[in-house]
Amino acid sequence: MVQSLRRTSKPLSAVQRYALSALSVLGALALALLLERLRLRNISPFLLAITVGAWYGGRGAAFLALALSSLGFHYFFVEPTHSLSFSAADLPYLLFFTAFALVVSWFSAARRRAERELSQANEKLQIEIIERLQQASLLNLTHDTIFVRDMSEVITYWNQGAQELYGWAAEEAIGKRARDLLSTTFPAPFEQIRAEVLETGRWEGELKRTKADGTEVIVATRWSLKRGERGEPVAIMETSNNITEHKRREEEVRGLNTELARRSAELEVKNKELEAFAYSISHDLRAPLRHMSGYAQMLQKQSSSTLDQKSQRYMQMILESAKRMGHLIDDLLAFSRIGRTETQKTLLSLDQLVKEALSEVRQDTVRRNIAWKFGALPEFYGDRSMLRLAFVNLLSNAIKFTRTRPRAEIEIGSADGGKSDVVVFVKDNGVGFDMKYAHKLFGVFQRLHHSDTFEGTGIGLATVQRIIHRHGGRVWAEGLVDGGATFYFSVPKETGHS
Repeated sequence: MVQSLRRTSKPLSAVQRYALSALSVLGALALALLLERLRLRNISPFLLAITVGAWYGGRGAAFLALALSSLGFHYFFVEPTHSLSFSAADLPYLLFFTAFALVVSWFSAARRRAERELSQANEKLQIEIIERLQQASLLNLTHDTIFVRDMSEVITYWNQGAQELYGWAAEEAIGKRARDLLSTTFPAPFEQIRAEVLETGRWEGELKRTKADGTEVIVATRWSLKRGERGEPVAIMETSNNITEHKRREEEVRGLNTELARRSAELEVKNKELEAFAYSISHDLRAPLRHMSGYAQMLQKQSSSTLDQKSQRYMQMILESAKRMGHLIDDLLAFSRIGRTETQKTLLSLDQLVKEALSEVRQDTVRRNIAWKFGALPEFYGDRSMLRLAFVNLLSNAIKFTRTRPRAEIEIGSADGGKSDVVVFVKDNGVGFDMKYAHKLFGVFQRLHHSDTFEGTGIGLATVQRIIHRHGGRVWAEGLVDGGATFYFSVPKETGHS
């Protein structure tokens, strides 16, 4: 109410502003003297006078109130009273009054600026609404659906386009509540949409409505808020287009492409993740690792004569850790490439693949007593390089975990997979594992044995699983603690045979 009166009343003249400021200080002085007699000395009346001067009179009136308040407070309340002599002891309250006046003046200026901007915006909106209302007679010439409702949702205007879409004539629609007449289904709670309209003046969205004949339509609608002379909301104009057929076609296309889009999206995400992963590994980890290893080797060569035995052992641990990290990076890169590389399937011999894999791990069997047993393996239609890598990892795993055995026994063969699967296994008599942890075997970086006992990066079996999954199969393992382990993989025969 006060703001409305201020907008409609004339601004105060300069004389009136300064007079208001002086009267405010006079009133503050009278109130302060009264409080003094009641033994309630307080500077609040003077602060109130400065506030009134700044709020209603502007900066000049604020400083007049500041000066008069300072003089009045000093003359009547600062020892020795009834004197206008100032000293350094009087500076604190003078600075406090000045700071207070500056803050209030700043708030007052900000308030006036905000009022001006709000007033200009309201005037612009009012002009726009008036122009639209003046052209209301032209709205019936458009095929767009247009109607106006008041803030109680009662329809006050209904054009020809609304009648054509919804089926009700203007005399049937006007006076009815829009939500009740059209049985509107909103995409969000109506109160939330209404709050957005009141806050921003606009809202756009899709609504489901029922026509006069009972059929449903979907419309793309735009709401515009009309405000009165005082800025209060008075009406909402709604413009709509029938998009029912368009939405139906979209749904048909969506139904035809949903599965393809899902698969494409999953593949794209995986490819991007793997590409980013491979890039990070090859560029972000390799360079600092090379630097660390290189400088450590240089330091070892140059300072070997000055380092004691413990320091040399520390240096050797650094180099061994760098080497292990290099192997880990290589394994991670190989693991990531499997997900990105397209499988090149050909008819191949699993017996031959096992021989090739054995030649790659032969260096790990030097001075080892290993009894190998090979069963008959079927031909297989798959990717040669991927499956060779799977066998290399499985055989390396068996060789490593039989290291503690005086005579290792490793068997490669096939099992009965029924009519639907081809099953291959690698069995060893090594340290085995606890079956309650079997679910961890094929996870990246998952290890069931300490790295000090058995080296490795924890990626080999995860790589095997990814390769077999790329062939549509599955992997699993069976084992006992200190009783050996058997690793299986199976592939459906329909994808495993040519």
